[in-house]
Amino acid sequence: MSKKLILAAAAAGLVAATALPMQSTSAQAGSLVGMPCKEAAKLQFPDDRKMARAWAKECVMAWMDTKRG
Repeated sequence: MSKKLILAAAAAGLVAATALPMQSTSAQAGSLVGMPCKEAAKLQFPDDRKMARAWAKECVMAWMDTKRG
């Protein structure tokens, strides 16, 4: 009985884990994952340099927070 319960819980956990998004910050969302913050900011805001710079700074700060733990 307990063996079936453990297997069912493991299967439910696996299904739940695959359904959750794997982004750690808002700056790393979508296809921008793995791209440097400066290049991602240029793609997000191609016409607005001030917004791109602010977004890139926020991205770097979010990355630093994840590195600190």
